[in-house]
Amino acid sequence: MNVVVCVKQIPDPAAPPALDAGTKNLVRDGKLILDDSDAYGVEMALQLADAAGGGEVTLVSMAPNGEVSGLRTALAMGAAKAILVSDPVLAGTDALGTAKVLAAAIKRAEPDLILAATESSDGYTGTTPVQIAELLGLPSVTFAKKVEVTGSSVKVERQTEAGYDEVECPLPAVVTVTAGVVEPRYPSFKGIMAAKSKPVENLTVADLGIDAGQVGAAGARQEITDVAPAEARASGEIVVDEGEGHLRVIEFLEQLKVI
Repeated sequence: MNVVVCVKQIPDPAAPPALDAGTKNLVRDGKLILDDSDAYGVEMALQLADAAGGGEVTLVSMAPNGEVSGLRTALAMGAAKAILVSDPVLAGTDALGTAKVLAAAIKRAEPDLILAATESSDGYTGTTPVQIAELLGLPSVTFAKKVEVTGSSVKVERQTEAGYDEVECPLPAVVTVTAGVVEPRYPSFKGIMAAKSKPVENLTVADLGIDAGQVGAAGARQEITDVAPAEARASGEIVVDEGEGHLRVIEFLEQLKVI
């Protein structure tokens, strides 16, 4: 079984984020790391390939400046190879543009299954994986808490507010996995050394046959007009119940228009 995992390389969340003064986009210069949410997809892909008795895991990513630090982490976990799309014209690409790029790169790998996180830690749109599925003409299942491949179909326990739904669809398909679906392995020293020699195919937008006008700031259908710090969380009100506490609760809920 050949599995593609969409992985995102992001600025280290532990470092203070920086925004470009002009575009107000997140600055992505320097070393990028593997998004923690994508580690679950990589681990799930490795387990599915092992359970199938063969195959390989291919990483697909889009990042500036030919950055591969995050990819090397996933390769050290056990992925066989990676496809990196890096091109200056991609700066400012929105979620749909990103989906177009990743979908074109995924086609080159001809996978049986595509895995992705439900959303990235630095974007939180949660739309890119299903857009990829639509562009590729494939079924998609989101919020998977368990994934099992049987023959030519994939069975998923899809997490819901009330528990989970059992969903089955034919392969190939796009599946997004939640945090906690598996426990990601730590790269071993042997894996880290092996990752240095694993192939990473570097591609540009032209290599994928995509019109540069469909991606980057030129193709983006959104614009960041303003960025402001989140309001400081106000301290709560302490109510001493002297027999009328329930009335204060009702009054508060009425102010919120809950009742």
